[in-house]
Amino acid sequence: MTSTGTFRLRTVDITADGRQIVRDRDLAVERLTIGRAAENDIHLPDLAIDPRHASMTLAHGRLEVEALGTLGFGVDGVSSREAAIDPARGAELRFGSYNLTLSRDADGAVLVTIAQTESQDPRAATDEKARFSLAAAMPGKRPMAWVFGVLILLAFLAIPVFTNLAHQADPKVAVRGDKAWSAGALTLAHHSLKQNCTACHVKPFEPVQDATCTSCHKTVHDHASPARLALARGKGPLGDRLLWTVAQAFGKPGPGACSDCHTEHEGATRMAAPAQQFCADCHGDLKSRLTDTRLGDAADFGKLHPQFTLTVVTDPIAGKTMAVSLDGHAKENSGLAFPHKLHLDPLGGASRMAASIGREKGYGRAGLQCANCHRPTEDGVRFQPINMERDCESCHSLAYDSVGGTVRRLRHGDVDQMIADLSVSGYGPSSRGPPVSAQRPRPGQTGAGQTGAGPFGLGGNYHINFGPPRYTSATFQQALSKDGVCGECHTPTMRGGRPGVVPVRLTPRYMGDGWFNHKAHFQEKCTSCHAAEKSTTSSDLLLPDLASCRTCHLGEDDRAAKVPSGCAMCHGYHPTGSAPRGLKQSKT
Repeated sequence: MTSTGTFRLRTVDITADGRQIVRDRDLAVERLTIGRAAENDIHLPDLAIDPRHASMTLAHGRLEVEALGTLGFGVDGVSSREAAIDPARGAELRFGSYNLTLSRDADGAVLVTIAQTESQDPRAATDEKARFSLAAAMPGKRPMAWVFGVLILLAFLAIPVFTNLAHQADPKVAVRGDKAWSAGALTLAHHSLKQNCTACHVKPFEPVQDATCTSCHKTVHDHASPARLALARGKGPLGDRLLWTVAQAFGKPGPGACSDCHTEHEGATRMAAPAQQFCADCHGDLKSRLTDTRLGDAADFGKLHPQFTLTVVTDPIAGKTMAVSLDGHAKENSGLAFPHKLHLDPLGGASRMAASIGREKGYGRAGLQCANCHRPTEDGVRFQPINMERDCESCHSLAYDSVGGTVRRLRHGDVDQMIADLSVSGYGPSSRGPPVSAQRPRPGQTGAGQTGAGPFGLGGNYHINFGPPRYTSATFQQALSKDGVCGECHTPTMRGGRPGVVPVRLTPRYMGDGWFNHKAHFQEKCTSCHAAEKSTTSSDLLLPDLASCRTCHLGEDDRAAKVPSGCAMCHGYHPTGSAPRGLKQSKT
């Protein structure tokens, strides 16, 4: 049984062929709102009705109808602003073109029958919305479509073509209608070309070709050969292949063309670093498509990335290098003997010597620190090469003589020059004593009037050791011995029958395909990544492994990462030898 506090709204609509459509809707409320606004309980779309025109309240079995705005309503043909109605007796309310008939239904619910009255004037039967729309005042859709179609062809085709041809004939022509074809401003890198569209768009109505890009960017090389890129990319979904077939039919290069990544006309900004997914599309499952690749699969630095691989020197004499993984006990042979632990031990002799030298040589009271030898480059990304005279000679002196208060030093890095310097100073192997004048034939030579042109002829000079130079000088041997001034850091060896040292080959970059920005890590201590204070031999590779980096760096989309890191933070797409775009942006 329906409660007496229920309204039943019965809507009666008339179809075009005269049929009635009746819909009932029950509302268990005691107050209804009536008006033109759609949020009313009884929605009457008639411009003669206020948005919130009236309210209808059921109280003690009677209906209280009250106007909410300035307009009233009709009650059984009489205009009024309020009315009290017994639903059992019924009544008819008039709101604009709508009649609301009130009564009680068989189950006791208050029945409100809503019907729109038919006008006796045929002209009034026109849809009221159409009379108040633009369609009633404007021409028909077909004429408008033709007019606007012709205007578009004139504004965006005829005028640009005409002004472009006129500009070629007379550069002073100021109107350039082809600007209407521009999709937006050029990026900052190409901003200077904004008045020279043909620099990139060589042929009209043809996409920009790779050859046009490489005509300026001559030093930019492919990520890999086109054939291997196609294999790594895979065939792709059928839909993508169909789209590329259609695009290529209209002259678009690709996939993998320059314009696929380097999109233009998107505003005067710098090119953003590529997203991680861009790289993962190929490298996430690379080995399944390129079975001969030496690269490991990589898709997310925190979840799928191979262990770091370093290029190290294995034979400093021959200059041989080898790629080694940090998974094992990787070692290198740079030809240099330098134990970091010996130099960094605050209680060791090296640190105490540095502390005694003091600030005049750039050392503090704590002794040797990493920054005393490893000096950052100007941009802070990497470090300058070690220089012996600047970084080492404060402790490892190369002085060997003093003349008139001037200290003479050996020239570091040139063994032949060192031999010559020691020889001239009387310390080297060619010190044969002062020449002796020969006024008579040397013993063993006969002939009183001998005037031979040889070194021992009459009137010639000879030296007191009577022999060619031999490398037997005790001073020279001591310098190049294991315990000598050179042997402290270098390995003595014989090269070409002459004394020398094993050449030093310090690796400038261990990871040729990856970059690391030291400046971005200035808040970290060197020893948090490089275990230099524990290294007792220069063959140790003091670089952090993958697990060490993952303590801060995880994938680009990892919310738990201290530093969300995409591929472009360390890797560049084009093998140019310069820092990747993500690293360049991280410096700002």
